Amino acid sequence: MKNNQLTKLSVAIGLSVSTASALASPAPFNSARAFGMAGTGVAVAHPGSAPLDNPALMAGNHHDWSDDFGLILPSANARAADEEEVLDQIDDLQDAITQFEASTANFDPATDDPQPVRDGAADLRDRLTAFDRDTVRTNLGAGLSLAVPSKTIAVGFFADASLTATVRGELANDDRALLDAVANASTAADVDAALDAVTDNGELTLDSSGSVLASAIGEVGISFARQFTLSDGSTFQLGFSPKYMELRTYQYTETVSGFDDDNADADDNMTEDNGFNVDIGAAYRFGDDGQWNAGVVVRNMIPMELESANTADQYTLKVDPMVTAGIAHSGDYHVVTAELDLTKKEAFGFEDDTQWLAVGAEFDALRYAQLRVGVRHNLASNDDNDGIAEETQLTAGLGVNLMGVRFDLGALYSDADVGAALEFGTAF
Repeated sequence: MKNNQLTKLSVAIGLSVSTASALASPAPFNSARAFGMAGTGVAVAHPGSAPLDNPALMAGNHHDWSDDFGLILPSANARAADEEEVLDQIDDLQDAITQFEASTANFDPATDDPQPVRDGAADLRDRLTAFDRDTVRTNLGAGLSLAVPSKTIAVGFFADASLTATVRGELANDDRALLDAVANASTAADVDAALDAVTDNGELTLDSSGSVLASAIGEVGISFARQFTLSDGSTFQLGFSPKYMELRTYQYTETVSGFDDDNADADDNMTEDNGFNVDIGAAYRFGDDGQWNAGVVVRNMIPMELESANTADQYTLKVDPMVTAGIAHSGDYHVVTAELDLTKKEAFGFEDDTQWLAVGAEFDALRYAQLRVGVRHNLASNDDNDGIAEETQLTAGLGVNLMGVRFDLGALYSDADVGAALEFGTAF
């Protein structure tokens, strides 16, 4: 048999990973501070991140070193989940493919030992079977914002993009049978005949495939907020953020033999839509010294939907209103907050539904350094999800302020996920 094209499987899977990282339903973008505090911010955001977390907080009471101006430029974060060690499986598959190619190249049933071919077919079959429906997920986010806080009319600007991509291997049952026939062939002639069934003029004819399913949401908006004083002296703030949103889905599934990187970003594999939306937030400060703060935000008041490109196996990206409430206790050197999603975010494709209950804390060392920790649990996770489960995640973060310039780091860890965040900014 001529040198076959099984290496296209490794190309398909490897290209799928790289395509996904370049481009589902993304979670709202988090600043690095929020990232290190388990994604919280509805009741504790500083002015610079308030347009992203809760616009009402631009008009809240803040430290005198942050109540005139806030800037985030830029902020980025990334998470990756490889629960079944998919990337390691890909490396092992590539090794198995190389060995199988070596055993079948110029195979002559009249003179060659068929056992290496049988062993290679069995090994490749077993690895493809193990890889079937295993998933790798990537989450990326980037954003910037600025705010001019004020008790009367606070104004802010923000732009951010969040994306999630999933890659999955799909084993065709016919391929398993074809490789079984090679592995179980009794004679060299039978092995040669079975090899002909998996190739056509040296080209691979297996139907196993690599699938990429991804979506991205980008938004640009302005925020406004105002503070109101009640008769008992307590204060509350209202804010809203009109914004322009762009949605995109990307769906590409192709057989091992037919996978072509030139088609990976073809227009017929992508759908997109855009429109205007709005976020609304409120916050209420109370307590003898105003040490308590409660907040609520409703993101994406106008529902939006976008169908993926493959009509035979179609997924729907839904952007529904998301309600999150939080409460915080703050002092001169600490902030402790708890936050709950009051609505569930439905998964897009190979994902898990999410509804987070989160607790975060920040400890301040004279404004020069901040240590952050957090934990969050997904109340909506279930065993019936079609992707990698998101359950309990631990976070940590570090902030450093030098001469008015702020540098923040965040980290996330769970049984399935690892992540990091990086941000530069200033406030005065």
